[in-house]
Amino acid sequence: MAERLRLIFAGTPQFAAASLTALTTTAHELCAVYTQPDRPAGRGRHLGLSPVKQVALAHGLQVMQPPGLRTEAAVADLRAFHPDLILVVAYGVILPEAVLAVPRLGCFNVHASLLPYWRGAAPVERAILAGDRDTGVTLMRVEPALDSGPIVAWRRCSIRDEDTAGDLHDRLAQLGAKLLVDSLPAIAAGTLVPVAQDHAAATYAPKIGKREALLDWREPGSLLARKVRAFNPRPGATAYLNGQAVKVWSARLLPGAGTKPGSVLSVSPAGIDVATGDGVLRLLTVQAPGRRAVAAADYLNSHPDLRHLRRAAGTAHGD
Repeated sequence: MAERLRLIFAGTPQFAAASLTALTTTAHELCAVYTQPDRPAGRGRHLGLSPVKQVALAHGLQVMQPPGLRTEAAVADLRAFHPDLILVVAYGVILPEAVLAVPRLGCFNVHASLLPYWRGAAPVERAILAGDRDTGVTLMRVEPALDSGPIVAWRRCSIRDEDTAGDLHDRLAQLGAKLLVDSLPAIAAGTLVPVAQDHAAATYAPKIGKREALLDWREPGSLLARKVRAFNPRPGATAYLNGQAVKVWSARLLPGAGTKPGSVLSVSPAGIDVATGDGVLRLLTVQAPGRRAVAAADYLNSHPDLRHLRRAAGTAHGD
């Protein structure tokens, strides 16, 4: 019979909630769930509960939300649970060495990439932006440095041509949850063999900034198409059409060249075709400020000026 482990889980966003949900179906004891403190969210700026906290409360688990883990008091609180394992999934805090020394079997982390590639906060978005054909999830032993610990298991996942960051995120969240649960018996038995990462091959995935989501028509259409997918659902790619900023939620790359980048080439119910630095990007689903996302045909119905537009639409900076 597999050993029943005393677990502490640390995570915050929806990606981590999938792993916590999977752990609640096992026979292991979840002593406590650590998640980031509640923060104001939405227009009303009311305190929002993290997805992980919502799962924890739904299953009657003890929730801990310290502002950090570097104080003696925070480490003492952790030690009082006498955990066998600390499992970390997108917690948002780098664990100090004093915390890593607490659990009997160590600390393990699920990361949404095939390490050492795409260490950091936005591995899903960066993989799509880079045009990677596959990615995956990695289970590693935690070290103090960011996503640098030795790898104990991983699973590969293809990136489909139509995948948005949201699509890929959801598949990886489920894949990571399964990898974590499936690996627990081997962790308890000590049969997993850690393999050091090739640090020289590491690439990094910094958080996506809003300015990065502005579409510059001078860039190749293939890159712009990937940006539309990578920035869906957050923060949403922004483009300018006839001087108006719109969010672009879906688009398709078309062949074509030799026209000034930013020029609207044609408008039809099929989409709005815009010249890029290399190729043509057909905008399929757009959203005007303060409005809902709609198909290009519906957008054209409320913007009749675009039906006859054949001049430059401007760059992503509104030039």
